[in-house]
Amino acid sequence: MKPPLEPGYTISAARPEHLEALAGIELAAATMLKGHAPASVLEESTPRAKLVRAQEEGRLWIALFEEAPVGFALVERLAEDLPHLQEMDVIPDHGRRGLGTALLDTVLDWVARAGHRQVTLTTFRNVPWNMPFYARRGFVEIPPHELRPELAAIVRDEAGRGLDRAQRVVMMHRTRGSGARRRPE
Repeated sequence: MKPPLEPGYTISAARPEHLEALAGIELAAATMLKGHAPASVLEESTPRAKLVRAQEEGRLWIALFEEAPVGFALVERLAEDLPHLQEMDVIPDHGRRGLGTALLDTVLDWVARAGHRQVTLTTFRNVPWNMPFYARRGFVEIPPHELRPELAAIVRDEAGRGLDRAQRVVMMHRTRGSGARRRPE
């Protein structure tokens, strides 16, 4: 059984009216990574068109505090069979309340319902709330020589934007069972 969220917090599918708040959430969360990533990367936010498409396709979830967005999780489809957790952020003032875990659980539930066998992500190897958090949730590192071309392209893109490859890790979480593919709800 999943632990309940603190009073006032909920996780839901993103609605169009939530999208405007996401860049601010992303930039606020990036402040936690000062010293781990170049300033230029910390000043980036996901393009609105990508967020709109993900919201319309049911691949974007929001953490709300009393109806105000305070976190989100975004899944991209790198290939038909390769969902990738591209972004997951929580405003630092709302951190350490289980929102990251609740967002991740929501993503993993969607991945399983959609009939995918796995979900991938990239994260920081040596940041305590990154790789160790995902490892505790069942993610395992994918060795560089085993990366699919879509994931290798993400690693190259990150390196081209100034992220140190030695400090980055590609991870995967396998879903239970293999069931037939079906559309997410």
